[in-house]
Amino acid sequence: MHSTVRSFRTPGGVTLGVEHFGDAAAPLVLLVGGTTMLSWPDALCHALARGGRHVVRYDLRDSGASTTVDPEAPAYTLRDLAADAAALARGLDDRPAHLAGIGVGGMVAQVAALDHPKAFSALTLVGTRPVAPGPVDDDLPDHDPATRERRFALALPDWSDRAAVAEYAAAGAAIRGDDPAAARTRAERIFDRTPDTAPAVQMANQLGMVFARLDCTPRWRERLGEIAVPALVVHGRRDPFFPVGNGEALAREIPGARLLVLEEAATAIPDATAGEVAAAMLAL
Repeated sequence: MHSTVRSFRTPGGVTLGVEHFGDAAAPLVLLVGGTTMLSWPDALCHALARGGRHVVRYDLRDSGASTTVDPEAPAYTLRDLAADAAALARGLDDRPAHLAGIGVGGMVAQVAALDHPKAFSALTLVGTRPVAPGPVDDDLPDHDPATRERRFALALPDWSDRAAVAEYAAAGAAIRGDDPAAARTRAERIFDRTPDTAPAVQMANQLGMVFARLDCTPRWRERLGEIAVPALVVHGRRDPFFPVGNGEALAREIPGARLLVLEEAATAIPDATAGEVAAAMLAL
């Protein structure tokens, strides 16, 4: 099954790089990356498209093929990113979309579902948590200390060196419990599609560092009870970055949400689970 890459310009003048799978007349599933679209594996996109959905994954601002201005000092907020998701959904289909977010993209998706409820018909949250980057709530598990120490002990690569960037990604994946080979391949794909070789841009694309600099206030966790669409929370049992307790909290606090725990997964969605995740999403 082939995909097509296009650009979409929001009413606010932001260009988003988007990739389409499946029939454009089918119900829309909008995938918010964390931060590039390649956070969503091809296998899942194809499985959803085979299930009769128009699947669109896209790059957040300051990543991939979307508008890049200054990834070291972004002049927008989390709520602007949420508005981008709603604008894209409305621009692609006059029917509400199934919105899905992974990692920090899951934070965008939560805010989008709360701020723009009429734009979305269902919500899937993968490997994320109900609070912004930074200090975590006392009742939520934070990053595993040993994993964080090992991760930040890695020397940063030369961001202009494709091979070094790929090896850095593979090493980080091994520490997180993800597949190093898959991470290496994804890092190479991200490197090749990044339109600017500037180190700050490459780093933003590979690590999503833009998000750490965003204004993510006000809090939204206390509003999760307002979500009235069917919701699915997917989380890897072995996720050391956002431990599974974060997904369990989301599933408790979003009315009627279903929790799907991937017992052998860490932070990424392994290709071997793509069919299971797709089936759960299609059931919403």
